[in-house]
Amino acid sequence: MTSLVTGGGGFIGRSIVRALLDRGERVRVLCRGDYPFLREWGVDLRRGDIRDHDVVAAAVEGCDGVFHNAAHIDLWGPYETFFAVNTLGTRHVIDACGQHRVPKLVYTSTPSVVHSGDAVSGVDESAPYPSDFEAHYPATKALAEQEVLAANSDTLATVAIRPHLVWGPGDSSALPRLVARAKAGRLRMVGRPQRIDTTYIDNAVAAHLSAFDRLAPGSPVAGKAYFITQGEPLEGPTFINDMLDAAGLPPVTRTIPAPLARAAAALTEAIWNTFKLQSEPPVTRFLVSQLSTSHWYDISAARRDLGYDPAVSYEEGMVRLKAWARDQAW
Repeated sequence: MTSLVTGGGGFIGRSIVRALLDRGERVRVLCRGDYPFLREWGVDLRRGDIRDHDVVAAAVEGCDGVFHNAAHIDLWGPYETFFAVNTLGTRHVIDACGQHRVPKLVYTSTPSVVHSGDAVSGVDESAPYPSDFEAHYPATKALAEQEVLAANSDTLATVAIRPHLVWGPGDSSALPRLVARAKAGRLRMVGRPQRIDTTYIDNAVAAHLSAFDRLAPGSPVAGKAYFITQGEPLEGPTFINDMLDAAGLPPVTRTIPAPLARAAAALTEAIWNTFKLQSEPPVTRFLVSQLSTSHWYDISAARRDLGYDPAVSYEEGMVRLKAWARDQAW
């Protein structure tokens, strides 16, 4: 069996690749950059842009299943870029699966597709997509997820996995950003502590593979989305400070009132939009909402349909993260 992993050089993508290889499967990766470690692993590495329909079709050809993980995840940037990668790129994957009669498509989504900025507390997959979003990333991921689920058919079985705040050894996104903000003195808590969910990387990968194994036309998982977390919400400051501790940095002790942070974010976004600045703003409304509202999810459906049970606890995950992080050049 050969599986294609788009975005296989990223944190979740390469972790899925490693898990598939460990199961003895053949793996092909489509990514823009060159990742020598993937070649060393024996992966069939195809370099190309997910925005190119022909490139995607060539990568999908001959595969038995696709894990679509490639995405544009920045906090800021033009809508056209987010749409081209996250939404149009996903259409290319769906089209290619149909063209080459690939029977399975597992899409890496995000719980942010149901988050408009208000608190999200214990919701399940029946939560609706908002009519408005605070950032282009969740907006375009929501469009893509809807198209993936709508593409579910008698010939192509699709499923969307929504892991929340994925972390762990090898983190190339969340922890480096957190460390950079902390070192620049730009990290603050916002408002009162709120409950949030997180997901250790091995648990996120296990959910993807469980979905893939159970995916078939007409199966209980086909055409559905699933929240994936540790299943144990905790206060946001606890998670942030545990992450900083793993990187050898002191905890965050300063807090900004949520209304003040939101006003600052709105003003900052207005300035960046007015002057068409390309750099990432120091604060955005989406970031403020993530830091100042609760967002945790009911994973009963994943437990029932995917047999999902977080094998690595939060405590054990932090031990592993700290062991890895101490060797990194922060």
